[in-house]
Amino acid sequence: RMLTRTPSVVAQVFLLLSIVLVIAIAVIQINQQQILSPGLKYGIVFDAGSSRTTVYVYEWPAEKENDTGIVSQTFKCNVKGPGISSYENNPGALAKPFDDCLSKVKERIPVHLHKNTSVYLGATAGMRLLRLQNETAANEVLASIQNYFRAQPFEFRGAQIITGPEEGVYGWITANYLMGNFLERNLWRTWIRPYRKETMGALDLGGASTQISFIPEDSQENFNSTLQVKLYGYNYNVYTHSFQCYGRDEAEKRLLALLLQKSNTSSNVDNPCYPQNYNTTLTMKYFSGSLCTQSLRPENYHPNQLVNFHGTGDPSLCREMVSLLFNFTACRGREDCPFNGLHQPKVRGNFVAFSGFYYTINALNLSGHFSLADFNSSMWFFCSQSWAQLQFMLPKFEELYARSYCFSANFIYYLLVHGYNFDAETWPQIRFQKEVGNSSIAWSLGYMLSLTNMIPAEGKLIQLPLKPSLFAGLLIFLTATALLCLLFLVYLCIVSRNQKNISRVEHVFIPE
Repeated sequence: RMLTRTPSVVAQVFLLLSIVLVIAIAVIQINQQQILSPGLKYGIVFDAGSSRTTVYVYEWPAEKENDTGIVSQTFKCNVKGPGISSYENNPGALAKPFDDCLSKVKERIPVHLHKNTSVYLGATAGMRLLRLQNETAANEVLASIQNYFRAQPFEFRGAQIITGPEEGVYGWITANYLMGNFLERNLWRTWIRPYRKETMGALDLGGASTQISFIPEDSQENFNSTLQVKLYGYNYNVYTHSFQCYGRDEAEKRLLALLLQKSNTSSNVDNPCYPQNYNTTLTMKYFSGSLCTQSLRPENYHPNQLVNFHGTGDPSLCREMVSLLFNFTACRGREDCPFNGLHQPKVRGNFVAFSGFYYTINALNLSGHFSLADFNSSMWFFCSQSWAQLQFMLPKFEELYARSYCFSANFIYYLLVHGYNFDAETWPQIRFQKEVGNSSIAWSLGYMLSLTNMIPAEGKLIQLPLKPSLFAGLLIFLTATALLCLLFLVYLCIVSRNQKNISRVEHVFIPE
């Protein structure tokens, strides 16, 4: 009986230990595992605007949130020289200005990731105009860019001319992403969609075009300019419209052409939007050679003819001349029509105005939110200054921009108030802003965010306390041990029962 009891106790101890160890190893393996990020991915966007090219470097974790990357800007570089559309007669000269910025970009991205880093070039209104004016020249510029990037270590995904609505909606995505309207971290540091948070409208002023984008009151209404955007698992119906030739530079060229048309002389022209006592000489081609000024071009047009412009610094006359750049007659009596006979839903909610809007407002010594009355008084004061006084007023003085801020301010007034129908009550809902944190508010980040929808996510790396093979081996060994102990105990139980039956039988047959 003692011989039977000892193996039984040993088997029970081994069975119990095996079960405890299986549970303990499984709990440790599950609870002590570490989830490692598969690392960072990088993307490069060349924002090829009408007046200049800007390079942005973006990074995001290789895993995603609801199919879209969490993208952040890590580097920005302004390419020296004018926009790429200016190289129409010499596309081969494009490469050299790109080199300086690209060498800095190479230092910012780990070398081993260069070949997996995508590069995109998006050209905006300057190239849209060039394509309309000279499609062959536009294609040659893009081909030159393609050839340049083939020799670079990055994965070039192509140079394309993006449409006006695309530019508008990408700017809207950027603004709302940076303002935290798509995602925010909760107490547990996980990304969630903000509860009942409204999106903002976006106002972008470039050199050759301007864009307005927002979600209208009735987002289901089928406007011709409504685009559906899907980000982080949610759909947004965004109204967006791009006004070609209403960018700051092209609008000013139209003003100069208009002033020449109304002048009594073709060589000396007064400009009420230029500061008092400012004089400059421009070629006819500079302002009348553009597609936007074709209808204002004089009959005796000579590209190299010189025109002297004399600044008179007259705010009232400047505003009057700027009003002539807008066609309001086609919208008379219609509330849903800003200008040029185009349908637009009523503006609603908060807006952020960036790019050219911000730089002009900054020159007027304003920022963020302010009233329409404050804007008008600052604009009137600025436009009344002489050229000599302006040099002391501006924090950064560059002739090309300084001479044009009065025009830009009046143009912004007409665009926002008489064009988009902002008034004294809704004007303070516009915030004039350049960036959020270290990230610029520009269409390029929205472009990158949209492109990450198409970049496959990498799975998270899980680091376990025990290697899978060792974990599986231990489980098999301990499970087998437990089963053997159980079978042994069953065997002992059967043997013990048989012995009891035999002893009972023997007891019956013992003679008294």
